[in-house]
Amino acid sequence: MAINMASRGGGRRRRGRGRSAPMSEINVTPMVDVMLVLLIIFMVTAPMLTAGVPINLPDSKAEALKPEPHAITISMDGEGRVFLDTQELAPGELGDRLNAVVRDAGATVPLVTLRADKKLDYGRVIAVMGELNAAGFKSISLVTNGSVAAP
Repeated sequence: MAINMASRGGGRRRRGRGRSAPMSEINVTPMVDVMLVLLIIFMVTAPMLTAGVPINLPDSKAEALKPEPHAITISMDGEGRVFLDTQELAPGELGDRLNAVVRDAGATVPLVTLRADKKLDYGRVIAVMGELNAAGFKSISLVTNGSVAAP
């Protein structure tokens, strides 16, 4: 912070400086506004990134599992279509694709999470679980929405 020691009346002023000195403060308000908007955008879109297939999951009181780095997600939407991660599979293709995953994984079988729409028939979900079991996946995690009260 500089102090102007020249007298106000009739004294000489420094060359190049008018009556008002340049403002030396940075206005951070626009930057904060932009950062808050970006934060809101990321908070809204982050949950959508983990679930590639939109599914209406059933509610449960179960505790959330820790995410595994090498996990396979099998999704079943309300129409009964089956997805491996985000790729839709043709009817009857799930068993072949699971066998290929087991061959590629070797000794370490990855964790399987099954996401099924709550309006699906129970028999269709069990049929997919049977294919998972036949392919060698003995531990299957069922994904639900967490809720305070059980349905």
